[in-house]
Amino acid sequence: MNILWYLGAFVLALGLLIVAHELGHFLVARLCGVKVLRFSVGFGKPLVTRRFGRDGTEWMLAAFPLGGYVKMLDEQEGPVAPEEVHRAFNRQPVGRRAAVVIAGPVANLLLAVLIYWGLFIHGVEELRPILAQPPAGSAAARAAIQEGETVRSVEGNPIRSLPELRWEVLRLAVDHQPVTLETVNPRGEIAFRRIDTSALDVSELEGDILRELGLALFRPKLRPVVGRVAAASPAETAGIRAGDEVVAIEGRPVAAWNEVVEAIRNSPGRPVTLDVLREGRQEALAVTPASVEEGGRSIGRIGVAVREDPAVHAGLTFQVRYGPADALGRAISQTWDTSAFTLRMIGRMLVGDLSARNISGPITIADYAGQSARLGLSHYLKFLAIISISLGVLNLLPIPILDGGHLLYYFAEVVKGGPLSERVMEIGQQIGIGLLAFLMALAFYNDINRLVFG
Repeated sequence: MNILWYLGAFVLALGLLIVAHELGHFLVARLCGVKVLRFSVGFGKPLVTRRFGRDGTEWMLAAFPLGGYVKMLDEQEGPVAPEEVHRAFNRQPVGRRAAVVIAGPVANLLLAVLIYWGLFIHGVEELRPILAQPPAGSAAARAAIQEGETVRSVEGNPIRSLPELRWEVLRLAVDHQPVTLETVNPRGEIAFRRIDTSALDVSELEGDILRELGLALFRPKLRPVVGRVAAASPAETAGIRAGDEVVAIEGRPVAAWNEVVEAIRNSPGRPVTLDVLREGRQEALAVTPASVEEGGRSIGRIGVAVREDPAVHAGLTFQVRYGPADALGRAISQTWDTSAFTLRMIGRMLVGDLSARNISGPITIADYAGQSARLGLSHYLKFLAIISISLGVLNLLPIPILDGGHLLYYFAEVVKGGPLSERVMEIGQQIGIGLLAFLMALAFYNDINRLVFG
């Protein structure tokens, strides 16, 4: 059941991103007077085909969903009737061809803007940046961070939510810049905490940057009462029910929910005995946590959530909502910043400053898709926006076979004063295919490595 959920979330996300990308190519091609012969979501054997529109464009859903394409009238791909030569892609001025090519990645970036815009207008529940006591010896502990402090700014940039804190810290930490936090404690006392990031091994960085520095989110002590049990989860299999209160784990008394979480996280794939109080009777239940990968290590999960205290929850979260104009500005800014950061990280990876293990393939993306979908629509939409930005940026890289590679050819055509020879473009295509095959193999290797070894 879990696999179907994750697969469904992945296929839906991929389908939306492919449609947006190819629709960009399609609409601008039509705008430039180019005849579109086929619009395909997926590769390989056609599953569904329909023809409609004034040009009789074939709309196709194919069997292999990892991509799509728009096929245009082109003399380089087959004979073209004399009366339609003016609508062939290869006959268009270089500016129009470039516009058609760049429209796909731009459509992905615009999709991200639209998603963020909608989220900011509708309102998103965010966590306040309230910090827990950092682990001993961590960078945050050396900076004298105290439990209950709320971060007000990072290097003078105002901070309202945990995602904003994570983003600002990440931007600085990847360059080993010190991070100065302005914090306020529950008594209203303001302090400036300077976190040294020089010891952070960015080349091997995996997982949450805040956790790597010891910046943990404050979690109030909640009674260890189960609020929800996921269907087909290890907890359901073990007979755990909503309303059960965990009183002991492996014979050790439990007083707060965080103790339950810690014990389960530390037992991936190993049976754990929970003593629960149910309707006045104590029962011992054996559960084996599923092993999942997080931050480069395996942790245990059983598929339960705590019974929330609305009063406590209200103090830790708030609604982020803006008017249409402000929301659009913030959506554009968020998309721009994420795009620029993605390019920076690609550059760092190329020069060896960042581990190639950070390259993810479809298995990891499917995992993130499923996890974000389980957390709710807003989380899934944020995931979709980030992947859409990544797809747009990656397609603009000057690698032959990608959109950016075609743009590189067109730039060379402008400089040279004429198109490149077929031989040069053929060699470029071969290099591009080889490079993409290598990257895909590396991504699959990383996925399988995470899956098997955690």
